[in-house]
Amino acid sequence: MPLGKLRPFSGLRPGFPAIALALLCSCNGGRDKLIGDLQSTRPDERATAVKKLADQGRSEDLVLFTQAAKDPVAIVRAEAITALGKSQDARVVDLLGEALGDPSEEVQAKAAMALAGIRSDKAKAYLTLQYSRRGRSTRLVIVQALKSSNVPGAMAGVVAAEAKSIWESNFQTLQDGSLPERVGAAEQLGKSGRPEAVNRLVPLIKDSQVMLAAAAVRGLGSAGDHRAVEPITRLLKENFPELREAACEALTQLKDPASLPALLEVALEKSPSSQLATAAIVNLPRSPQTDKALCDVTVGGGGAEVGTAGREMRRRTGCPLEMVVEKLKVATSIPAALAALAALGPTAKDAVPKVVPILTHSDTAIRKLAVDALVELGDPSVGPALLKLFETETKSLDLQRTDWVPLGLPLKYGAWFDPTAPVDERDPDAASRLKQTDLFRKVRALADAKAKEQGRVILEARPPSEIIDDASEPQLRVLAALVRALGLLKVEKAKAIAEKYVDESSASLRAAAFVSLAAQGPEGMKAAQPGLLDTEREVQAATAHAFAEAGEAGQTTLLGTLAQLTGDRSRLLEPFKSVIPARAGVPTLVQLVKEGGAEAGTAALLLGDMGATDAVDALLKTLEDPTCVVRREVIASLGKLKDPRAAAMVGKDLYNDSADVRAAAAEALATLGAGDHADALDALKGDYYRRVREAASATQARLTAKAKP
Repeated sequence: MPLGKLRPFSGLRPGFPAIALALLCSCNGGRDKLIGDLQSTRPDERATAVKKLADQGRSEDLVLFTQAAKDPVAIVRAEAITALGKSQDARVVDLLGEALGDPSEEVQAKAAMALAGIRSDKAKAYLTLQYSRRGRSTRLVIVQALKSSNVPGAMAGVVAAEAKSIWESNFQTLQDGSLPERVGAAEQLGKSGRPEAVNRLVPLIKDSQVMLAAAAVRGLGSAGDHRAVEPITRLLKENFPELREAACEALTQLKDPASLPALLEVALEKSPSSQLATAAIVNLPRSPQTDKALCDVTVGGGGAEVGTAGREMRRRTGCPLEMVVEKLKVATSIPAALAALAALGPTAKDAVPKVVPILTHSDTAIRKLAVDALVELGDPSVGPALLKLFETETKSLDLQRTDWVPLGLPLKYGAWFDPTAPVDERDPDAASRLKQTDLFRKVRALADAKAKEQGRVILEARPPSEIIDDASEPQLRVLAALVRALGLLKVEKAKAIAEKYVDESSASLRAAAFVSLAAQGPEGMKAAQPGLLDTEREVQAATAHAFAEAGEAGQTTLLGTLAQLTGDRSRLLEPFKSVIPARAGVPTLVQLVKEGGAEAGTAALLLGDMGATDAVDALLKTLEDPTCVVRREVIASLGKLKDPRAAAMVGKDLYNDSADVRAAAAEALATLGAGDHADALDALKGDYYRRVREAASATQARLTAKAKP
């Protein structure tokens, strides 16, 4: 019967049943369309269909939402999870719990909020369990979800549950795991800093498996419990190098003065462990005993430990020179004495008259050590003696350094040798070579073209200036030391001398020339700039250090060059680990942080050390990126800059799944303020990792002290 001819119900005005039926049919038609849209090829249509079906609230649609929760597209799964949560059906809790492990963080967040809405013990258990397995954003949502369910101490509860889970896992692995697994578990147990971890690890340092024993020692170092100092110190007498090195590393962390005598004995034995033992002594609390020990290593040690101890004492008060000067009188002790004087630097300036006569020593290596020592002692009065030695050295090397080919070597390939020249594909050998190299050539050409578009400098390998040099490398290193010394001590004619060696084939001699020029003021620095673009890492690093030490002008030039380079730029940034850059370098450092390369972390820390408050916005922008790999360094920098605007962003990383990042965030909040994250900061006092607990406690104490009138 046509709709217009339906007989109306009694008591209703004519036409009403027809309108109602038409609406009903329209609704059914719309629902059929939504169900059909669930099979659409467009993800947005499938997601919209799920959302509209959820709004209808029909229990029979749960099966449709369950299917949609397995959709390959995240936006559809997210809507399906939300729909399942709206149903408040206890049967969907397991499915929502599985969704907490979804690859998409958006889906994880939706699942967390859906479980919070169900408010059952099982839902809470899922949220608590998954907290330790998820990333920062999901962990934050889980805590918010638990709070919305009125769970008391939500953050403290999940942190405690995570700590318990990690502890039980590591403890079980230490007992039943394979050897590599037990090694990792021993170190992780130590990082907890718990007394029971120390009790478990101390017996392991006597284990027959040296690898496991060394891991236990490193774990005890991380634990920070001074009960472990005595048993670890005894290990310094062991014959296993790996065990002794682990003991030195652990004692470096523990910083207990009781270990000083044993560390000094190892530092003086001139073994591979001596450098680590010296570093441990440097880290001990300063006292007359540690100063004396470092002086003993400076005078009586050998190798790199002499430089480590001597430079530390240069920073402090220096060492008595009597023992060093006495060693200069014994032929076999001269190299060690000169190395000690070079490490002590200006604090040993009184020894200059004793070093100058050694410049004429017959041994090439000793002459070089004498030159290096005089440079570090920093007395310009030795200039004439160094200039005289330079003339002697050049005369003795003239015959050996005479070019076999007096004309300049060709700078271009011949017709048959140019690798970039077109290849005759009819030649089978040429075609084979072309097939192997063509792909790499194309990739490099594209990279070079992109770099040029960005205004970057591409380092080109320099052609050899000579076919062969008969002078040995040790002989050239003496000459290089003299070229460098003349420039650093600003001896007359130093600039003219250095300019003769900037095109040398010897990397050490070329580096010395650039270092010498960089110390000669603006004109010298301009001539030394090619050294920053040298393809030899030795040359690039030496020149970069010279520019960094040349003051603001040199640092500005260095950072400007760094911004223009492509690829590895770490050699140009390395000097700033000991020298704070000029303010003019802030834009370059900010750009490095934005690019996110290998240098981004160092650049971020430098911005904090410089007090570059104008970089805060850029650092916060970097922190917003969930894929940021230098998060810890950026947070540390923001903490140093003390801008309260950063508190909200930094506070989110109290939920980070990395213990190092959590600790950095807690430390930074000491200067930024806790803001809305005071509860999270308090909860981290129950974290598994000792470092996080200590950072949270120290920050909370500091903020409490600030709040007091």
